[in-house]
Amino acid sequence: MKSLAPPADEPAKKDISRNEIVYKNLRRAIIEQALLPGDKLPEDIIGERFGVSRTIVRSVLTRLFSEGLVDLRPNRGAAVARPSLEEAHDIFEARRCLERDVTRRLLQHITEAGLTRLEQHVAQEEEARKRNSTNESIRLSGEFHILMAELSGNAVYARYVNEIVSRCSLILALYGRPHSSECAVSEHMEIVAGLRARDEKHVLHLLEHHLESVTARALLTADGQGVRDIRKILDRYGT
Repeated sequence: MKSLAPPADEPAKKDISRNEIVYKNLRRAIIEQALLPGDKLPEDIIGERFGVSRTIVRSVLTRLFSEGLVDLRPNRGAAVARPSLEEAHDIFEARRCLERDVTRRLLQHITEAGLTRLEQHVAQEEEARKRNSTNESIRLSGEFHILMAELSGNAVYARYVNEIVSRCSLILALYGRPHSSECAVSEHMEIVAGLRARDEKHVLHLLEHHLESVTARALLTADGQGVRDIRKILDRYGT
């Protein structure tokens, strides 16, 4: 009679799945600025809210640290990263250079299916704007640029744009004025229209203007943040 016991590697697969779920949701909480720069990330509270072990939490925090989204401080635990103003300027400068190259490549490789995906993404942004869902709008706005990099067909570009756009979200949370979803949606619509027309000069002009607007909104004096309850924040992202 055959055994009905699960395969020996099933627990390991389950841990990988839980690890990925916690990673995606904790990262989303940071990108959507529900968790702000400097917020402490206690392993026990995160484990409790997501129903996972501290080993899994530690692995997720290490992964987020490698992406520049979390600071790991010896004997002080983890916290959402707080980029310095100097680092913020460097990151936005690098982003402008990187996204210009991504856009040039995208103009050469974009397909009808790719244009449709971008248009569908902008439609999602518009729906979030209509619902006044600020956190979702912030995330979708950044993901538009990540999608552009993915559609360029260059995996290295995609990885670096993913990381740099995510770090820009931290900077905007720390130094920026409130997110303007209406401006983001209209400017993204114009960029997609330029891509569809294959007008490189116009698209690059639109992108430069768009990123200059984001940079101008970001690089301001930081406001102080009071103590925040991470339990209540993670209740929205826990499984």
